Amino acid sequence: MKKLNKLFLLLIVTGLISYSCDGIEDSLVNDQLEDNPLPTPPTYTSGSADFSNYVAIGNSLTAGLMDGALYNIGQTNSIGAILATSFAATVDGDYTFNQPVINSENGYNIGISPNPSNGITFGRFKLDTDARIPSPVINGEAPTAYTGPALNNFGVPGVTVGQLRDPATANNPFYGRFASNPGASTVLGDAINADPTFFSLWIGSNDVLDYARGGASNSAALTSNADFQTRFTDVVTDLMTETTADGVVINIPSFLGLAFFRAVPYNPVPLDAATANAVTQGYSDYNNGVQQAATAGAITQAEADRRMISFAAGANAFVMEDETLTDLSAFGLPPLRQSEPTDLTILSLGSLLGVDAFGEGAYGLQDAVEDRFVLIPSELQEIETSRQTFNAIMAQVVAANSSRLTLYDTNSATGVFADLFGLSDGVPGITVDGVDLSPDFAPTGVLSTDGIHPNPRGNALIVNEIIATIEAKFGSNLPAINVLNKSSVSVCAGDCLSQQ
Repeated sequence: MKKLNKLFLLLIVTGLISYSCDGIEDSLVNDQLEDNPLPTPPTYTSGSADFSNYVAIGNSLTAGLMDGALYNIGQTNSIGAILATSFAATVDGDYTFNQPVINSENGYNIGISPNPSNGITFGRFKLDTDARIPSPVINGEAPTAYTGPALNNFGVPGVTVGQLRDPATANNPFYGRFASNPGASTVLGDAINADPTFFSLWIGSNDVLDYARGGASNSAALTSNADFQTRFTDVVTDLMTETTADGVVINIPSFLGLAFFRAVPYNPVPLDAATANAVTQGYSDYNNGVQQAATAGAITQAEADRRMISFAAGANAFVMEDETLTDLSAFGLPPLRQSEPTDLTILSLGSLLGVDAFGEGAYGLQDAVEDRFVLIPSELQEIETSRQTFNAIMAQVVAANSSRLTLYDTNSATGVFADLFGLSDGVPGITVDGVDLSPDFAPTGVLSTDGIHPNPRGNALIVNEIIATIEAKFGSNLPAINVLNKSSVSVCAGDCLSQQ
């Protein structure tokens, strides 16, 4: 009995001590909260906009194409899909953003031709870190018809402004697979029929970018200023008259700073002294002919010096065609010179240089590089003039509908593109939360391995600026996207063509 009483007394004392400690702890916690209150969770609002049925309209940038293909990870991290996650924070109840899902881990590479080849369908590019090049995977899949629910993302890789309203765009397999009535429906018509409450429109890049990607060699790929004016105005007019939606329009960034045009330098051909001397000797007749043309007064000595072909041990410029050189066909001479620092080389040339790519000798050495692989200064000026003219047209159309539209200017002097390309401070790259990100497809880069389209981190950077533009116009308060939580590039793991 005494033992029982002692045990009972011990329990009472323990309980009193525990109660006393709990009371002290609660008091301390309360004091701490008074001095350091917990942050109030942010309240996200749509302002005057209505994001309940957001629709994305555009080209590959909207669709989520990256690494040269439309595939699962790219679609999940499309501009539209990421933007929708921010909009969802302002909408009560269920919120869906349906995309024409491709259901393919690697997709179908649109930058490889022919594809398929030798029974292999090439998929997305990955980064071969040993060869330091992008390489396609060998287990791609051709796109199949989409049969899912009604869509919110009407991004179609490859389309120009005019093709948004053209029923023939169903010939583009990326639209044909989800067109409501192939051959009769249009991308824009399908988007309007989705009855959007808000839309994003990022279109126009391909009206000049396709021309640039082809080395400015196909004039048909460059939309005229008059056609762009008419076609873009018609697209916006349809959206303004056939819907009540507000929207954000995104213009054309300064794409000549992309890795597609910068990754291959003007002097990428390494030679030893013996090879350099041998190749130079092969151009002796050409060089002599150029000098004879100068002596005859057909060209200046300065042009003759520019056209002379010579190689040395080390890194060398490649031999290329230049249609702006004086026509010396009367002397039996082609318009050749070597590449210069003011030329831009497109990415695909890198894998062709120094090999017998077309049965005419080593490309860039014995066989001159064609115009379609190089942008010369006059072509760069033509491209930039068109791009800036198109952007001016877009700004005018948006301003004419300013009650419902806002413009995200990708060319802002303080924006993400200016930072990435070093236009703001002369130093390429951007720092996010203490992490340096580069404007390329390195593991720390924000571009995908096709050198043009952003990777998920790059898309998140862009979306955050779109969000800021929308907030400023419509009085919204939207959550920003955590850029560093997004992935960068994927590395080859035995599945790339370069590794076979």
